[in-house]
Amino acid sequence: MLYRLKKSGYQAHLVGGGVRDLLLGREPKDFDVATDATPEQIKAAFGNARIIGRRFRLVHVRFGREVIEVATFRSMQFQQEKQSDEGMILRDNEFGSIEEDAMRRDFTVNALYYNIADFSVVDYSNGMEDLESGLLRLLGDPETRYREDPVRMLRAARFAAKLGFNIEASTEEPITRLAHLLGDVPSARLYEEVLKLFISGYAVSAFEKLRHYNLFAQLFPQTEEALTHEEHEFPLVLVHKGLENTDKRLAQDKPVTPAFLFAVLLWEPLRRIARELEADGLPFYQALQQAGDVVIGRQVQQVAIPRRFSTPMREIWTLQARFHNTKGQRPHRLLVHPRFRAAYDFLLLRAESGEADPELAAWWTSFQEQQGLDPKGGSRAADSSKRRRRRPRKRQAQ
Repeated sequence: MLYRLKKSGYQAHLVGGGVRDLLLGREPKDFDVATDATPEQIKAAFGNARIIGRRFRLVHVRFGREVIEVATFRSMQFQQEKQSDEGMILRDNEFGSIEEDAMRRDFTVNALYYNIADFSVVDYSNGMEDLESGLLRLLGDPETRYREDPVRMLRAARFAAKLGFNIEASTEEPITRLAHLLGDVPSARLYEEVLKLFISGYAVSAFEKLRHYNLFAQLFPQTEEALTHEEHEFPLVLVHKGLENTDKRLAQDKPVTPAFLFAVLLWEPLRRIARELEADGLPFYQALQQAGDVVIGRQVQQVAIPRRFSTPMREIWTLQARFHNTKGQRPHRLLVHPRFRAAYDFLLLRAESGEADPELAAWWTSFQEQQGLDPKGGSRAADSSKRRRRRPRKRQAQ
């Protein structure tokens, strides 16, 4: 790709996190490309490309299953009418030089360019020095940069958690004070940021950073409220254990799902509401259902949760009530529920955190073993309850 852009007469550089991670000896998750070609010129150079975005126009170029993001050098000049009253940039499609583009990037360690023309690292902002010092420093005036894009505060917390870097003092100071600006960011964009924070292998550290800077309260206000007024320690323990399990699974190359993550993060506010509904006489199962409606309805005002994840999340929650039914055929029916495995793992998490009965969790572990299942692996090959009954053949009319 880089050589095709260069052959077409354009500058082409690797930039951002990919260059940073290579210099740190880490395996880059992806690579971004910066060029002086406009989005239309990039698209013309590649048949498998499409222009995306309105606020910030980019080009996605597909190579098999891989998608490379290509951005045109941004200018330091942008029209004031394209900013909100708080200073957030609403449109950012003024193009400029590589020097201007470097100054428009967020952190110095993300403003390093790899030039294929001479295989050199181009540094306009002392990014190499900060990289060697383990320091996150914003380019430009921190308050102005956070107002331009409040998500930069989340990125500061994320990179500090991921890289183990310290946040430079002037970069750190405005974060808590300006955290409320995240309320102006679209909930769909914050959903993507939450996934980067919690499903990248350093969820526990990210959670602690977010709470320290009052950012978690902007993303999950119901959960923060519940944790702030906790009467016992298990809500915080449950969240920590859930995030630890997520980090461990990712370290072992095991799959994780946002449904389980959100179920963990929102369980305590749901449980508190369900408890109030139970006190009013509603059965536990129905209380969980109604509480789920309330919690999700409030949460999506801050962070969007796609239905493909909110639906299984609801099932994980409501199945917690069915675990109390250990008589007759009900356990067998629950065992073959498509969401049983995730719900069972959630029950174990609750028991380990001191919120659910450990004996109930142990009963379900034993029950699975009696049925020839592996509670740790979730293998259901030996599940005799899944035998198919033969259907009688229909006789043809004579």
